[in-house]
Amino acid sequence: MEKVKISGGQLFILMFLFELGTAIVIGPGLGAEKDAWLAVLLGLISGMILFLVYYALYRLYPDQPLTGYAKKILGKYIGSVIGIVYLFYFIYIASRDLRDFGELLTASTYTYTPMFVINAFMILAVAYVLFLGIEVLARTGEIFFFLLMLIGVVGTILVLVSGMIEVHNLLPILENGWGPVLQAWPTTYTFPFGEMVAFTVLLPYLNRPNLGLRVGLSAMSFSGILLMWVVAMEVAVLSVYVATRSTFPLLSAIGLVNMTGFFQRLDVVVVLTLIIGGFFKIAVFFYAALISATEVFRVSKYTRLIFPFSIVILLSSMTVANNYAGHIQEGLEISTYYASLPFQTGIPLLLLVIALIRRYFKNR
Repeated sequence: MEKVKISGGQLFILMFLFELGTAIVIGPGLGAEKDAWLAVLLGLISGMILFLVYYALYRLYPDQPLTGYAKKILGKYIGSVIGIVYLFYFIYIASRDLRDFGELLTASTYTYTPMFVINAFMILAVAYVLFLGIEVLARTGEIFFFLLMLIGVVGTILVLVSGMIEVHNLLPILENGWGPVLQAWPTTYTFPFGEMVAFTVLLPYLNRPNLGLRVGLSAMSFSGILLMWVVAMEVAVLSVYVATRSTFPLLSAIGLVNMTGFFQRLDVVVVLTLIIGGFFKIAVFFYAALISATEVFRVSKYTRLIFPFSIVILLSSMTVANNYAGHIQEGLEISTYYASLPFQTGIPLLLLVIALIRRYFKNR
């Protein structure tokens, strides 16, 4: 690991940008239709409870990433196997996020540009910042955080002033009961809130470990409330029928803004939001994969792995699915239940239980 530290504010910004990431554009929870905001709320609450597990492990092993303390808890060999599977998991999610990024840009702006070229430029930018280190990534986040906030405020004001919001599209609440909300809950829990598992690798860089819990919960709360507002706004503007069938509902909703023919074609705002959020989400998963590999394979410098990992993530983003529909279906039906739930919840919970039992018998 690098011998640097980041402040609580910088970690907050990284977590906030990471949580919004691609989720703000794709619209999580729309499977619950007009109650999508409730599905996001349940996912947020569950994710915050899960973060307590990550934080407890961090406090037990404050200088180690997950792949490091897995070996201390489970032993060298089993812990190394766990580290390797997490390495593949982080690479897989980084590839999926890169695919999301490429799909939106080819669908909205760069319709004649091959997705491979777009993804290559993004992974090149991410690789360069990671080569400079986690501190540079954190400082970059400070700049783009304020830009993203400005975009969000301006976009929200324009949507409100344009009069496109139809509140009756959100009513009545729970018209079909809790069933649709609970069915959508696993996806909102694992995406994006459960993905905070990547920060089990970054928490050891925090300069004041006692701030970890406060920073994590506040960043999740802030980003979760924004996501609730965005999915509610999408349904209110587009109606349930259009929002649930739109590939990128935020892009469709913002694209409708047309104030006296002067303020229009604001879909560029959505594209810019995805570029910023996608960059930091890919960067965090990429960095988590790099640090996991250095821990498992005893590589002296993580920078030696940046180039080969960039190639792997780029090629994986192109081959992870045949088309965007298949990409989304894989995320909802396979990745959520067979990858995200075990890696985000099952293994960390098991590690915490074993660590606490071992500590109990050690202190007797």
